[in-house]
Amino acid sequence: MITLQNIEKRFGDAVILKDISLSLPEGTVTALVGPSGGGKSTLLRCVNLLEQPYSGAVQIGNDRIDFRPGEKPRWRDIQKIRQQTGMVFQNFQLFPHRTAIENVMEGLIVVQKWSRQKARDRALELLTKVGMDHKADAWPSNLSGGQQQRVAIARALAPSPQVLLCDEPTSALDPELAAEVVDVLARLARDGTTMVMATHDLRLASQIAGRVVFLEAGSVVETGSPAEIFRSPTNGRTKRFVSSINAAQSF
Repeated sequence: MITLQNIEKRFGDAVILKDISLSLPEGTVTALVGPSGGGKSTLLRCVNLLEQPYSGAVQIGNDRIDFRPGEKPRWRDIQKIRQQTGMVFQNFQLFPHRTAIENVMEGLIVVQKWSRQKARDRALELLTKVGMDHKADAWPSNLSGGQQQRVAIARALAPSPQVLLCDEPTSALDPELAAEVVDVLARLARDGTTMVMATHDLRLASQIAGRVVFLEAGSVVETGSPAEIFRSPTNGRTKRFVSSINAAQSF
């Protein structure tokens, strides 16, 4: 279970997230959608504390941190939260001087202190899971964008995190390559992987998520199932957003 309680995030005097409270059960997939600048990526990064809230609380499983203005949380408490998350970034962020399998192995060897053979076995298992075992020894520069993102997903899954966080996982890809990534994420969802994703790709949200959270100006405007949000939203702002991208014709 992931619990966000009264999260507020500020950059200087600008309030980016305003009193956000969400509970995300284990084994579910939640999509954060909304216009650019609405707070999707910032909220996602607050889950693993790449961005630390100004106030509020973040809890994953039994580990919880309460944030208060002017108080700095302990580093070991931050690490406990981060160790339970895996992050997939928009632009892949693979190490260019490491092969696909070495990219997946790196964190297991350096951070987890696994032996190279144990890390290699785990990496090959995950590359197989995302359909990339045949490219295990390829360099990132020789992989397509969709292939690089699938390697990045395998890398995020390597330490067996409690939750997989995906920040615009398909936005840097053309539709054909994006479909490869959607297929991988859909398989993970069917396997019961807990996921939270910030996305502009409403097809991705519709196909994979069980719950959609619509954010604007740092606030939760509406939540519901993909069908509720994309076909029959109740909030006027959600209706305008869905209509503006012609989403009603896509679901």
